[in-house]
Amino acid sequence: MELKTVVFYVLAALMIFAALRVITARNPVHAVLYLVLAFFNAGGLWLTLQAEFLAIALIMVYVGAVMVLFLFVVMMLDIDIKRLRQGFWSNMPLAATLGLLMVGEMVLVLSTDYFGTVSFPDKAMPADYSNTKELGRLLFTDYVYPFELASIILLVAIIAAVMLTLRRRQDVKHLDPARQIAVKATDRLRVLQMPAEKEAE
Repeated sequence: MELKTVVFYVLAALMIFAALRVITARNPVHAVLYLVLAFFNAGGLWLTLQAEFLAIALIMVYVGAVMVLFLFVVMMLDIDIKRLRQGFWSNMPLAATLGLLMVGEMVLVLSTDYFGTVSFPDKAMPADYSNTKELGRLLFTDYVYPFELASIILLVAIIAAVMLTLRRRQDVKHLDPARQIAVKATDRLRVLQMPAEKEAE
């Protein structure tokens, strides 16, 4: 067995273990830390596929920014664990059904009989090869429409999140964009006539 195969199985096993601990950990802080571990192992898997840009982006963006923010939010919030666990087992049949459906979809996606045999070149890339440039070329040529569609979906999600949190509350500064646009210069600017001051002799 090659070293690359051994590294793949080790990283995959650690990532599966970390993912299971994310949903089974009793402490929310521990769950977030296990999710960080899962992201690190996913970055290692990207490295084994010679996708250094995706690995570094995954670690820097998700682990370095998003998950640190999640960790601080979870640590600052006073989460009632007992309240969260209420009704856990009553939702288990639905969760098990959805889990089995997801497993079936993954089997279809990863099965070579479904998509046909895919062969990856096992040759070393030249020294001037840039997988970042190749990724950008594929995103903006072959996959430009799915890429733009994903950006529109993310934009809609951001607007929806802002609108859901934009509530009329007391002691909160609120600006009405319609009133800001409709404002006139005469409403904001007033010219005062002041008498000229004489210099003291």
